Amino acid sequence: MNPGTNSAAPTSTSTWELGDLTVNRVGFGAMRLTGTAPYDRGVPRDRGRSIGVLRRAVELGVNHIDTAAYYFSATRSANELINRALAPYPEDLVIATKVWPGRDLSGAWWWATPAQLRGQVEENLRQLGRDHLDVVNLRLPPSRRTGSIGEHFGALAELRDAGLIRHLGISNVTSEQLAEAMAIAPVVCVQNAYGIGAPGEDQALLRLCGELGLAFVPFFAIAGSGREAGPTARDSEAVRAVARAHGVSVAQVRLAWTLQQGPHVLAIPGTGDPDHLAQNMAAGALRLSEEEMALLTED
Repeated sequence: MNPGTNSAAPTSTSTWELGDLTVNRVGFGAMRLTGTAPYDRGVPRDRGRSIGVLRRAVELGVNHIDTAAYYFSATRSANELINRALAPYPEDLVIATKVWPGRDLSGAWWWATPAQLRGQVEENLRQLGRDHLDVVNLRLPPSRRTGSIGEHFGALAELRDAGLIRHLGISNVTSEQLAEAMAIAPVVCVQNAYGIGAPGEDQALLRLCGELGLAFVPFFAIAGSGREAGPTARDSEAVRAVARAHGVSVAQVRLAWTLQQGPHVLAIPGTGDPDHLAQNMAAGALRLSEEEMALLTED
């Protein structure tokens, strides 16, 4: 079956398993909590507002938050905001983070060696106030999309065996790298860029994850080619027409389309705006017809 014609209707309460952890399929991404644009490129957000958005997300059913220690600006840290807003953490809350990329105090990027991954894991533990991390994704640099990840993933597997990490995932990877990782240690999720207009190789990886029973966690499902800068103004007439037909935003259509690619697909839309949060959560219950799904898939 073409994944664009999946007839299963996602809802805001449908769930998936990350190993032995059950998460609602509509989660929350923390990247935009620190400012109007990630890192130091935007205006800092009001701290109390960001804390309020996190607490409201949990009230609306979010129990899967995606974050990273490198989500910080000159005045805000996503991990610190999560800790302040939600600790002591609800028992069912799953916090996933990412390592391999890092930023120093000046904001400059660096990439960890396998031996340095422990320091990055411990940094997340300190900031979040946890004694272990629920899920750690090994986030690959763009330059390594065709190389081996064995050394780095093996180092994370050792930290999992030591009890610092509960489950492992990988991010920004190919199907070959997924196979390499699975030969080293269990993988519970794959986190890649994905959304309307995704190329065939990305759709093939999504289907492969479904066949393997792994969660596929798309990022930039709303932003698309705008990536960290946010959604562009180049939404096609097909996306706008479907949005008008349902009386919803184009962002909600993009999220609904992504969720309907399969029951193993999770959403982690990020925002610092409570109104956008409510819209993102509502997208979990938006049902697109098979005709609409096919139209958007062909777009």
